[in-house]
Amino acid sequence: MYLGRQPILDRDQRLHAYELLFRSDNVNAANITDGMAATATVIANAFSELGVEAALGNCRGFINVDEEFLFSDMLELLPRHKVVLELLETVPPSPAVIERCRALRAAGFTLALDDVTQLVPDYAELLQLVDIVKIDIQHLSEDELQELTGQLRPSGKTLLAEKVDSRAQMEHCMALGFALFQGYYFARPTIIAGRKLDHSQLSLSKLLSLLLSDADSGEIEQVLKPEPGLTMNLLRMINSVGSSASETITSLSQAIAVLGRRQLQRWLQLLLFASPGQSTASSPLLHLAATRGRLMELMAREMAPEAPGFADQAFMVGIMSLMPALVGQPIRDIVAPLGLGDEVKAALCNGSGPFAALLKLAECSEDGDLSRLAECFAQCPAIGPKALNRAQTEALRWASSIGQERQG
Repeated sequence: MYLGRQPILDRDQRLHAYELLFRSDNVNAANITDGMAATATVIANAFSELGVEAALGNCRGFINVDEEFLFSDMLELLPRHKVVLELLETVPPSPAVIERCRALRAAGFTLALDDVTQLVPDYAELLQLVDIVKIDIQHLSEDELQELTGQLRPSGKTLLAEKVDSRAQMEHCMALGFALFQGYYFARPTIIAGRKLDHSQLSLSKLLSLLLSDADSGEIEQVLKPEPGLTMNLLRMINSVGSSASETITSLSQAIAVLGRRQLQRWLQLLLFASPGQSTASSPLLHLAATRGRLMELMAREMAPEAPGFADQAFMVGIMSLMPALVGQPIRDIVAPLGLGDEVKAALCNGSGPFAALLKLAECSEDGDLSRLAECFAQCPAIGPKALNRAQTEALRWASSIGQERQG
């Protein structure tokens, strides 16, 4: 998974924002063939695969938006305080575009107009709606640039000089009153690489279908359970859009409730656009994570049959326990921004709390370590060998049925 990122600086050359750029590999070039898919991929990678903290830190992100994506419902998934919607020069100033921009601005989005080199009368109304004007200084002489900035300055718009490649260009733009700067003189785009968590296109389609048919949340949860990668990215997305500021996530059903059905639908649509040809096959580790989660859920039901929330949390511990191997990060770094419940975090990070013994029992059962199994049974008196065998059989049957369904 790759994401390009170029700094945008203020007049004191302090970091102000990043422009987020589509990259399909570790070569620093866009290679865009589908603007809609490219923007969807940038958003999915920044806010779901990486998480907002890893992608942007405390800064805002400029995201290129073409005409098709401008009208997409997926835009409304984005956190308004963290993004600037950068309207590409290909977006026409049609009445429909004007109306859409007016609605987005009223909803709290910040708009920027990209690659401006002259003032065209047709764009006058659109110009009134944007907050930031990005001027491509490479295509203008010093006199033309001075004239253009003189025309724009009375509007009160924030002027951003892009493609600043030398100190002389920077100083000239400073003298003309530009507030923001971007270009190779300051920094070339860098590439952030990470491990992409695979997910089944079949599951994405099923989830969308359930949401569109107003299905019960329990049905939605059952489709999410076999998809640890989706679950991990769902938690990251909740954190990225700011929905979990005052929420503690203890189960999948709660994660669905916190994000909300409408936002969940937008997120799934985004993932489908971002990876239209993605394989339905999952990695063996993801399969093991799902199986372990199911095993812990079943054992937790044996321990506390009257407390369904206990089983839900056990499932979360099971799938999250293999995330370090899947994403190549320490468990503390993975868990920190996700808003998980204290008992879930204690089991994962410290090996303590009510779920830690269940996790050890699940790990020992996978390893076939009989000596450690005896110790684990002692820590989980409600779970004996027969109960473990029943849970293992059911978890493996459940995981096998998922694999067969995908192949079908």
